[in-house]
Amino acid sequence: MHKPTIDEILAPKPEARPRIYAYSIADDAHAGLLKIGQTTRDVKRRVAEQLRTAAIKNYRIELDEPAERDDGTVFTDHEVRAALARKGFSDSELEWVRCTLSDVKTVLTELRTGKKFSGNHHLTFPMRREQAEAVDMTHGYFMSRWAEDMHAVPRFLWNAKMRFGKTFTTYQLAKKLGAKRVLVVTFKPAVEDAWQTDLESHVDFDGWQYLSKNSGGDPTQIDRSKPVVYFGSFQDLLGRDAAGNIKAKNEWLHQVNWDLVVFDEYHFGAWRETAKELFEGEEEAVAKKEAKLEY
Repeated sequence: MHKPTIDEILAPKPEARPRIYAYSIADDAHAGLLKIGQTTRDVKRRVAEQLRTAAIKNYRIELDEPAERDDGTVFTDHEVRAALARKGFSDSELEWVRCTLSDVKTVLTELRTGKKFSGNHHLTFPMRREQAEAVDMTHGYFMSRWAEDMHAVPRFLWNAKMRFGKTFTTYQLAKKLGAKRVLVVTFKPAVEDAWQTDLESHVDFDGWQYLSKNSGGDPTQIDRSKPVVYFGSFQDLLGRDAAGNIKAKNEWLHQVNWDLVVFDEYHFGAWRETAKELFEGEEEAVAKKEAKLEY
């Protein structure tokens, strides 16, 4: 049986690393507020002890993350609240801040990376291998077609399985292509949340603009120096007036020279016939000439 040496017995305990936590309380007095603090102990125990004296049970721990930068140094809850204050979020009192969980996560990402991000951009995960392969393969094909004919309109079909991450991967493709105007058209309007969330939450797309019928915004008033994504359903974008003209609300759509057009949920609906009306003027010969590739 191994007997511990004197060095092992007297070995210093590992330094406890601080964690940042945030919790909410479900009552009118704390609506829209988050309590932001730090501890080197177990967060659940720390919060429970903190609220026990006030007999508060209707709380929820919203965040429990390491208070460490990418270089291994640590930051404090004071720095988190100060960063939120600089963004305009009021620090009411006793470490309570009127903000959302996404706002806190964005600040944590800024403190860790030393970079500043707009909105709620806080996710930093990279592409998975299969996502990177899809982007590289599609980008390579597009480049080869444009090398042959700079006016070509190449197409590429992704046979994306469940949980592939098509929205995130599509935006990565758009970024690699240098696309500034991206149109996403779908037969299933219910998928909009994923398209908006991925664009507005990942740091890779900081500064990008998202527009749709539901999100609002005036397409004619966008910052033209920054990339923009417009999401729409065929139900919204199709249709003409009694005279056979494009509906006034959609005229701007046909005036934009889109860098990338994405047909989402391709297996739903009569895409070929429906797309003809939306993209009137495209030669059928061009459509037949394009290679049909699947990934």
